[in-house]
Amino acid sequence: MIKPAIPKGMRDFSPEEVFRREYIFYSITQIFRRYGFLPIETPAMENIKTLTQKYGEEGDKLLFKVLNSGDFLKNVPEQELQEGSSAAIGRSIAEKGLRYDLTVPLARYVAQHRNDITFPFKRYQVQPVWRADRPQKGRYREFYQCDADVIGSKSFIYDAELICLFNNVFKELNLPDIDIKVNNRKILYGITEKFGLENKFTDFSISIDKLDKIGIEGVNKEMLNRGFSEEEAGNLISVLNLKGNNKEKLENIKLKLTSSPSAMQGIEEMEQVFNFISLTGANQKVEFDISLARGLDYYTSTIFEVVSQKVKIGSIASGGRYDDLTATFGLPDMPGVGISFGADRIYDVLMELERFPATELFTATVLLMNLGNEEELTTFSIMQQLREEGIAAEMFPEAAKLGKQFKYADKKRIPYALIAGKEERETGRYSLKNLASGEQQALTIGEIAEKLKNI
Repeated sequence: MIKPAIPKGMRDFSPEEVFRREYIFYSITQIFRRYGFLPIETPAMENIKTLTQKYGEEGDKLLFKVLNSGDFLKNVPEQELQEGSSAAIGRSIAEKGLRYDLTVPLARYVAQHRNDITFPFKRYQVQPVWRADRPQKGRYREFYQCDADVIGSKSFIYDAELICLFNNVFKELNLPDIDIKVNNRKILYGITEKFGLENKFTDFSISIDKLDKIGIEGVNKEMLNRGFSEEEAGNLISVLNLKGNNKEKLENIKLKLTSSPSAMQGIEEMEQVFNFISLTGANQKVEFDISLARGLDYYTSTIFEVVSQKVKIGSIASGGRYDDLTATFGLPDMPGVGISFGADRIYDVLMELERFPATELFTATVLLMNLGNEEELTTFSIMQQLREEGIAAEMFPEAAKLGKQFKYADKKRIPYALIAGKEERETGRYSLKNLASGEQQALTIGEIAEKLKNI
């Protein structure tokens, strides 16, 4: 006998959980379409060469690799087998991997289908991704991302548009209490450029990306462990201390980094984004955060992150501009910018704050009570009539005590029950009972349909 279990970091979803998840997906995709994005889908597996060296050293370690079919050791060079190097053998026996995110597959898709695409290409995608991470609250090995990206334009109108999209989506999800953090990777690069430490930019960005988790002292220790001297670490960290509103912070960092061409360009780009945002309702939600780094190597300019003000769970959405990613696949000069919503973390936040609408949990709107053989055919016919009218209707499968049938409706959160007994059939008016209030009305099928459509 096999003990029923699933791999660590994976999850089953109950009907109730799936209803809630579909509510999240629907809310997000409706806003995507309002902004003119079109849907695509890409396969769960990509060639491992497509995935590697896109996410930085931390990300590459989290790729799920898929063993080649058949005798996967057959084509491994004898020398690699004798040396026993797991890294070398791994490259020979696993030529495919599960996608880590939806952005790299998008870049591959755009390069592969370039002749069929109208640019700028605005696409959205809602699919699962996989990461060999250590499972914990808000962090899973399989989870859904809801992405929106624009490929083929350098205009910072799109960066501002995506910030507005963040605001609209979380308003739609009844989560207006959020902070949208923004930064620019060129400004971060400029910090290292100021001190002649450009060759250590990756180590610097990886270190400060952990600021929220380990604090400033932890970041200092992380940098020392990565080979920075105490003076270098102190100089870099000192630049991160900015106060005031967004405009004041930008002016402050401009004074500190005047010697860095990269920083000056990044600050100019940030000012463009804020000029657009100042004209929208998202303005009050946006914060310029100089410590925001986003650990992925492919980001080149604007970067975004959204956090909940009410629940400490990490970012619930993020993204950024990546102007060189498609060049990896033979399509240079194709800038892009995109964002991703973490559906699973959003789910956890909605649950903790009790913000899911109750109506989304109905499995059916009405349960038709089964009163026995004589009434079953009429009841079945009524159920089909209601379904034709667009009403989610269900019939109890066998004659049973009404108490048992009501209990079934309660467990499935079905709000109404319909009774079609002998008297009801003779008058053509059927008993519709509100199971929450106990109120009962005698109505025709047409009246019942109209009433239930308005729930």
